[in-house]
Amino acid sequence: MRQEKNIVVVVIAALAGLAVFRWLGGAPLGVDSAVYRAGALAVLRGQPLYEPLLALDPKSALELPFTYPPSAALLFLPLAALPAHFAWLLIAVGSVLALWSVSRRFARERPLLALCLLPVLEPVWRMISLGQINGVLMAMVVLDALPVRNRKSGGMLIGLAAAVKLTPLIFVPYLLLTGRRADAWRALATFLGVSAAGALLLPGDSIRYWTSAMLDNRNAGTLDWVLDQSLHGMFARFGATSLGWYAASAAVCLLAGALLVREFHRRGDPRAALLVTAGCGLLVSPLSWTHHWIWAVPLVGFLSGKRAGLICAGAVFSGIALAVVPEGGHRELSWNPVEMVLGNAYVLSALAVGAVLSVRLLTRRSGRLAPPARQVR
Repeated sequence: MRQEKNIVVVVIAALAGLAVFRWLGGAPLGVDSAVYRAGALAVLRGQPLYEPLLALDPKSALELPFTYPPSAALLFLPLAALPAHFAWLLIAVGSVLALWSVSRRFARERPLLALCLLPVLEPVWRMISLGQINGVLMAMVVLDALPVRNRKSGGMLIGLAAAVKLTPLIFVPYLLLTGRRADAWRALATFLGVSAAGALLLPGDSIRYWTSAMLDNRNAGTLDWVLDQSLHGMFARFGATSLGWYAASAAVCLLAGALLVREFHRRGDPRAALLVTAGCGLLVSPLSWTHHWIWAVPLVGFLSGKRAGLICAGAVFSGIALAVVPEGGHRELSWNPVEMVLGNAYVLSALAVGAVLSVRLLTRRSGRLAPPARQVR
């Protein structure tokens, strides 16, 4: 534990040094954190959230849009009080502490090894470099889904996380499938309550978001980009533009995921059930950037006592496979078969693991249902 604390302190000190260095040098730092801060400033200045953000420095964030609910902009308001570099630092420090907390929750064996492996994971360093909030949201979900003790506020952290990004709503079915109905209702009530506060305080932006901006995919031109590791993105790289393939495969994933969650819950393994839920959410989401796969952190912790599994997870989520293929400018559409496998490494690995687990589940169920063989006397 002491060694882990020392590592975390050193990492935080290094991040603080980087923020100060870039701030003094006038160099930009943090793309997504700059968008969060610009959204908060837009709220304070009465500017529209879903138009070009006037407070955004084009050098640091490439005029990216604000793609989150209005309630997220309200929760980002503290960032408006900080310079952009220190807004990034605040999120980066929170992310490091969140990853440490999640890693310890999942790594029952060799937690120090699991912690030391985190910088190798591509979703980790990409998330921190961008100033993304995904690590903090993941920690909120994990704390809610795997509580140390029973809490009357169970589900509220998941609901709050969903008010920042809609994707954590996938964990409401997890609560229902594991018999925590009251927590599921609290999660939905929290999400709706925070969203209602956003609608009350920002009515115009709320109408714009829920009626058009939420569905307006301004990143549609990059759907086939290698960094979108979702089923939708994979089919786009295959050239299958029909939504039928995506919808059918997503439905199969959700059904298999629900069965696996129930099975792991029955076995008393909530960590595995939670990882299955997260994997399903990443696969079926219309857009899953590689930094959304920050759930590789608890996976590494979960596998910390299994050498072969740990090596495989590290190899996949090191990002090497994605780095060696041609990318950008729709070059993904001309990949050869080997590049297609490498460039869809996250998606194909998750599908392979899910398929193996599903086959094992079906085999065990058929074995339990088979009538006992008659003994010949």
